[in-house]
Amino acid sequence: MENKKVAIFPASGKLGRSLMKHALRLIPAHHIVLISRYPTKIPESYRDAGATVRAADYDSPKTLENAFSQVKTLFLISYPTFQHKHRTKAHKLAIDSALESGVKHIFYTSLAFAGGGDHSVAHVMQAHLDTEKYLALLANEDSSFSYTSIREGLYSESFPIYTAFFNIKSTPTSEILIPHDGQAPGLAWAKLDELGEASALLLARFYAAPDHFSDKNRVLLLSGPREWSLNETVQALSRIVGREVSIRHVSVDEYAAQPSIESGLTINGIKMAKQWATAYDAIRNGETRVVSSLLRDILGREPEDFETTIRAIATQR
Repeated sequence: MENKKVAIFPASGKLGRSLMKHALRLIPAHHIVLISRYPTKIPESYRDAGATVRAADYDSPKTLENAFSQVKTLFLISYPTFQHKHRTKAHKLAIDSALESGVKHIFYTSLAFAGGGDHSVAHVMQAHLDTEKYLALLANEDSSFSYTSIREGLYSESFPIYTAFFNIKSTPTSEILIPHDGQAPGLAWAKLDELGEASALLLARFYAAPDHFSDKNRVLLLSGPREWSLNETVQALSRIVGREVSIRHVSVDEYAAQPSIESGLTINGIKMAKQWATAYDAIRNGETRVVSSLLRDILGREPEDFETTIRAIATQR
């Protein structure tokens, strides 16, 4: 019998949880392998349905050696940090382990910077570009291997990291200090769960007919339905919290010195605020403004807009 096992790794992060929820509606559970650093976070109902659960960790090479055993297709979700070199190394390690285990196609979750091209000034995008190039190199060297890189739209739910960690549920500040004036070009926000759903639909298409899958060795962009400038984004936040909020354009040094930024953007003890600030340069350059119809086409409906998504979050308890 043909091996059709599909693995999702890591399966317990935000995108991973969305992806596996939708994938289990579309692909027989006994063909799904869910791999996580914390297997206990995988819902027991998924195991009961027949999914295989395994433990593995990007930062523990030994655990990756057998993680992808008997898997034909891997959905590889990017390492959850924006430290460039460390992230690239982790991705390569997982990809190499997958190929050694016999994986023949890798879906990879990239990010919607670079404007659909192959260059970005955003530090956060560099490991994604490295990984896309590595996958392309492997596919060029071995015709039996293929990949699909999905540049997942900037999550609507991730707005705090672009707005100096503005909190819609606490007593919010009336001024957001960022190294950007808020003017267009902006960002094509996309709802995380709709990105997970669309990604699962792409995975299911490949599972059903791999020989007829038209997106092999391609980079795809999933984005929200329209571009929002940072000023428009903050105006929406103002409406949601019921008070006026505005952007104040500050220097990178002043931005990085804010306590919320220093605490929120210190990764593994390393202060990364200035590296993150390059995202504002990328936004200013128009890298995140690109609107693609692909998300709508895959979902078969108009994606949810930013304000609707955030308003729903604001009312959750």
